[in-house]
Amino acid sequence: MLLFGGLVFVSYDMLKSLKTGLVPQEDQGTIFLFNYNPPGSALSRTEALTSELNTMILAHPDVADVITLAGIDFATFSERTFAAATIVKLKPWDERPGMEHHASTILQTLNMQAMRTSDGFSFGVLPPPIMGMSIAGGFEMYVQDRGGSGTAELSRYINLLLEKAKERPELQGVRSTLNANIPQYKMSVDIEKIKAKGVNLSDIYATINANLGSFYINDFSLYGRTYKVNIQASSEFRKDVEDLKYIYVKNKTGELLPIDSFVTIEKIVGADLVERFNLLQAAKVAGQPAMGYSSGDALKAIEEVANEVLPPQYTISWVGTAYQEKRVASSSSRAFILGLILLFLILAAQYGRWLLPVSVIMAVPFAIFGAVLATGLRGLENDIYFQIGLLVLAGLAAKNAILIVEFALQKQKEGMGLIESAIEASKIRLRPIIMTSLAFTLGVLPLAISSGAGAGSRHSIGTGVIGGMLSATFLAIVFIPLFFILISKLSKKKFQIEENNEIISKII
Repeated sequence: MLLFGGLVFVSYDMLKSLKTGLVPQEDQGTIFLFNYNPPGSALSRTEALTSELNTMILAHPDVADVITLAGIDFATFSERTFAAATIVKLKPWDERPGMEHHASTILQTLNMQAMRTSDGFSFGVLPPPIMGMSIAGGFEMYVQDRGGSGTAELSRYINLLLEKAKERPELQGVRSTLNANIPQYKMSVDIEKIKAKGVNLSDIYATINANLGSFYINDFSLYGRTYKVNIQASSEFRKDVEDLKYIYVKNKTGELLPIDSFVTIEKIVGADLVERFNLLQAAKVAGQPAMGYSSGDALKAIEEVANEVLPPQYTISWVGTAYQEKRVASSSSRAFILGLILLFLILAAQYGRWLLPVSVIMAVPFAIFGAVLATGLRGLENDIYFQIGLLVLAGLAAKNAILIVEFALQKQKEGMGLIESAIEASKIRLRPIIMTSLAFTLGVLPLAISSGAGAGSRHSIGTGVIGGMLSATFLAIVFIPLFFILISKLSKKKFQIEENNEIISKII
């Protein structure tokens, strides 16, 4: 029992120190690159940045092709002239075997190359492990302004959070969608002058929108498809504020008047994108765990930074895979405990006793010890696949114990003593237990050594199950007969005490 208690303590201690995550980061054959120039940069400048970067990327031997979308910010899916999105397609998995050609390793190389561009900055991320939950792998959260402090104050605290996050070794690529330093023009319309000249205010806004922005006209059908018609002035006629004098609007008498006579222009800086989350003004913060750290380490680190930097009126809310990981962390232990309770109740119904199933369930910690040890030695994480493997191991470890306990009970019914029946049952069932366990272990081995698409999840579940089965096979079978003897003695003592109490009550 001392050895068993020590094994339980060591298993619990190793499980706590194991890196945590939702699901493994898979090599999906794709890398996303976020490209940014200084705020307010023209689209031509952004295209020059992406052209230089694409030349570097295509020189990598594991890259098959590159797709660039200039003017699109991947983080917000909004149109920004100073941003671009680059999708890097890698060669098939069989052409780049080994971890040195894994997408995560290639990503580190591309990030180092992106630092050497002559203008702007770029960084790469891997696609999310569960498509549709986020833009990229890593974590995403919103910093919510519950005090109504305004965009400028929110931006100040976001910048403090980003600066502090750069100092944490667990984090990399921490960024925010909020940028309150975008150079802008504030256009003020002189309403009194407009009325004096007989111009409709709506005509002013429609004319400005149609020339400087875009204006929807109608739809038309061609060759079975429907197309939208939008108008916009050519780029050479909207490059500068001075071009407003060439834009005219009609008054009620049909006279053409220049727009610049009705508006005043002021240079300001502000946010081009303001988001809300839970009806509150908020800013999205995203990032990735650094090399050698898990997503659980990254979540814990960014939480500590947020608690240190943000005042009480600012709170954080997780979204995407980070939200799911937080939920799974609290529910996985309950699922495992529920599985053990169901196992106990089924065995109690099978044996007709309450204590004897305990000798079977005591074999489960040996499987957990082996699973945690194998996963930790391989540097894998405590993710949802590992937790599924633990549930599987609970049943498999109990199966080995059930074989020994069942035959020991049969030998007792045949007249053998308690210890003799346990020893005999162990001898009879040793070969079947080892053969079935090794057959299952060898069947799972391809999962643990697989490569290519989805290899991360297969490694996670395969490594844990193999380690747990080896431990349950070669360690637990030594202890199961001893547990059976101990629990049987306790059960017999309890039965004798209950029988004596019943006799005493009858005498009284």
